[in-house]
Amino acid sequence: MRSRVTTTTRVLIFLPFIGLIICLLLAGSVALLQKKTITSNTEATIWSQYPNPGLKLATKPTGEFQQTHSPSVNTISSGGNNSPPYKIVWAHPTNYGERFTKDINGIPVNNKPIIVLHETDASASSVINFFQEPHSNENVQASYHTLIELDGTVLYLVPPSKRAFGAANSVFDGDQGSETVKTNPQLPPSVNNFAYHVSLETPPDGHMNNLPTHSSYSEAQYRSLAWLIAQSNVPDQRITTHRSVDRSGQKIDPRSFDFQKFLNLLHSYRGF
Repeated sequence: MRSRVTTTTRVLIFLPFIGLIICLLLAGSVALLQKKTITSNTEATIWSQYPNPGLKLATKPTGEFQQTHSPSVNTISSGGNNSPPYKIVWAHPTNYGERFTKDINGIPVNNKPIIVLHETDASASSVINFFQEPHSNENVQASYHTLIELDGTVLYLVPPSKRAFGAANSVFDGDQGSETVKTNPQLPPSVNNFAYHVSLETPPDGHMNNLPTHSSYSEAQYRSLAWLIAQSNVPDQRITTHRSVDRSGQKIDPRSFDFQKFLNLLHSYRGF
């Protein structure tokens, strides 16, 4: 009898402590959830500045990569608002990565977004095939976020929240000084961590040659490019070219690009 009373007394004594522990655990869980929500909302705010195809963009696929989008069958005409037709042709996961919040030294990075303009130097189809191949060698991995074909069709290759590998050894010189981020100890620093890379398909006469000029880009490409960039709020001063940010001394793209013509179209889309 005494044993039973003693056991009951102990249970009654410990019940408040058990309740307190449960309350603390619940409070911790709520705080963690709120923290995750704040982080997620902050990231969404930052990367909403980049052009988006208007669809829910997939995160990096897990497991074995499966090509679910084919350039030949997934043309989708967005229609309305002068928006160009587009395709979704995801690059292989080895050819893009996450955007880092810290550099290799653990220093936080918070560069404002820039947009880097490129050209393919080859046909769009050959570039897509390369991006969709797995590449384990980090010196070979490459991608753009978006590519614009000769007819103005916009190809979405890498989600805007991810880091495309569009400019290897690179620095952006802007109002804030020289900006670059080193994220890999084996590779030079680059602008990739805060860049959105857009490439124009090179006309046939400019394929695989080192000539300084070619016949330039189509009217449809200029219009699609201006429309695309107008979907973001990245200012003129932070729109640049691969030639400008390159520090290897080898990149000259986009060749024969009429920057003023592009800006005039961009301003018309933005209602300036």
